[in-house]
Amino acid sequence: MFPVVFGFIVGIAPQGVAVMTDINKYLDFVMTMFMAFGITFEVPIVVVVLAYTGVVEIRQLKEARPYVIVGAFVVGAIFTPPDMVSQIMLAVPLWLLFELGVLVATWMVRHKPKAEEEAPHQPMSVSDMDEEFDRIEEEQQKIT
Repeated sequence: MFPVVFGFIVGIAPQGVAVMTDINKYLDFVMTMFMAFGITFEVPIVVVVLAYTGVVEIRQLKEARPYVIVGAFVVGAIFTPPDMVSQIMLAVPLWLLFELGVLVATWMVRHKPKAEEEAPHQPMSVSDMDEEFDRIEEEQQKIT
């Protein structure tokens, strides 16, 4: 990413002008790029966790696909320099990683071990509670 961006910056500079960056601006730029691309590569993990825990259904993720594509290009436009190449270099991996996350989440949810069907919880009857209290008292008397 950096060679393309710096090549673009050097390419748009007028001839005879030396491109010199301020170290603070350079570090701000580099840190912003690292954060943007770092967050981009977390997208599949977030998608899989959301689907696996049941927060989002796979169907909802697939329906959100057009919004994710537009959002990826908006994020690319915000976090990259004002050239189309670097925007695409962030947006396309973001979109593809979302798609990878959906594929992995689909596979994981399909192969998720199903919990045994349990009967709904029923409160104890008064006689059951008396029996349980008697059992606990007997255990405590044996200990002391």
